[in-house]
Amino acid sequence: MAPVLPLVLPLQPRIRLAQGLWLLSWLLALAGGLTLLCSGHLLVQLWHLSTFLAPSCPFAALPQVALAAGTVALGTGLVGAGASRASLDAAQYPPWRKVLGPLLVAGTAAGGGLLVFALGLTLALPGSLDTGLEEGLGTALAHYKDTEVPGHCHAKRLLDELQLRHHCCGRHGYKDWFGVQWVSSRYLDPSDQDVVDRIQSNVEGLYLIDGVPFSCCNPHSPRPCLQSRLSDPHAHPLFDPRQPNLNLWTQGCHAALLGHLQSLVSTLGSTLTVTFMLQILVLLGLRYLQTALEGLGGVIDGEGEAQGYLFPSGLKDMLKTAWLQAGVAHRPAPEESPAEEAPPKEGLPEA
Repeated sequence: MAPVLPLVLPLQPRIRLAQGLWLLSWLLALAGGLTLLCSGHLLVQLWHLSTFLAPSCPFAALPQVALAAGTVALGTGLVGAGASRASLDAAQYPPWRKVLGPLLVAGTAAGGGLLVFALGLTLALPGSLDTGLEEGLGTALAHYKDTEVPGHCHAKRLLDELQLRHHCCGRHGYKDWFGVQWVSSRYLDPSDQDVVDRIQSNVEGLYLIDGVPFSCCNPHSPRPCLQSRLSDPHAHPLFDPRQPNLNLWTQGCHAALLGHLQSLVSTLGSTLTVTFMLQILVLLGLRYLQTALEGLGGVIDGEGEAQGYLFPSGLKDMLKTAWLQAGVAHRPAPEESPAEEAPPKEGLPEA
């Protein structure tokens, strides 16, 4: 049975392979650490913005899977650095001979699988982020006024902080506030005829005004903040409601959050790609180094050439051997039949 992808490794190439693997392993550990930082940062950002994401949005699974993939990559890099360094010393390598094979299998299955899964989520899940933000921001705007309702009492503070921090207003623009009641009924005067007329003119009984909260105001504007009667061209002198960018944030919070989170996902995806490539190189190099040293009894500076390979035989032969070994192991041992008794010899007739 011929090995799969054999590679002849004389003495000097074996030493250079071990030295190169030591460097690549530390690079893999560094990439795994960066993956942990990027995924952790994204997870913290999602935790802070959870109020503005729909509960059914599956986007939070991405940083969790990336955290697991980064942890495995970091561990693989540290194991690779230790094994490649120990392979240069015949006295230090023997403890690694028994554990290196299972560690390679675990690193390939767990690390490779998690990295591929995380890369797939990086490509697939950003589409769900758009819908999740659309629904979550709409709910947040509707609960802005509920400052005394349990479960929503912090919605006003969180939305004001969001608009001030990300320089945005409303879901897609400042006019989104015109369609929701953002003033609590507690602060409405029921004896005011204007308040009564506005509530009665709305089918849902909401108090709607053409104004925005203070957090929509741009502090860089040279004029005082204009928050009310924004659709009336005669309400404020020298103010054109068709150009609110001189006074209010023009960008909606949906676009601001989507761009912010997508930039974090793009950075995480690039880090995952580099980590995946480094992990493939480290695992392949460790496999060739391990199989080459097994042919030399674990001594890297042994005389002669050594052959490294990925698998000792082809996939078909490996499956056939495993099938035969499993069949022999599960085949019941034949029961020993009792020895047949020899027929009695007839006596010779007497003469």
